[in-house]
Amino acid sequence: MANETHESVIGSDVEIIGTIKSNGSVRLDGKLEGELQCGGNAILGKSAQVKGNVTATSVTIEGKLNGNILAKDKIEMKATATVNGDIKARRLSVEDGVTFVGRSEVNPNAAPAPIPPTGAPQQR
Repeated sequence: MANETHESVIGSDVEIIGTIKSNGSVRLDGKLEGELQCGGNAILGKSAQVKGNVTATSVTIEGKLNGNILAKDKIEMKATATVNGDIKARRLSVEDGVTFVGRSEVNPNAAPAPIPPTGAPQQR
């Protein structure tokens, strides 16, 4: 059997409150209030509105995200993306036109460490 890639699609007419967990990839075009945890890739389409943290191998953002992103590999912010939160990844791609408010840690030589919970004391 050929190596198949499974992608779950959450349409623009869907609104979810809670945590989404998937071993595969997820494309989200709707609203999510909660966490998105993917073993594969996470794609937040232009109509996506997420309030919560995203953890995945790679994350592509075209919509709005209020939360932190932890990617094992790459974060791609497309021109239509609005991101309010901290990001950590090995690689980062940002197109012209992106709105990004937060801190970024991009280190190609190490796996990113988990993002501390909100309210943790900051080191200066």
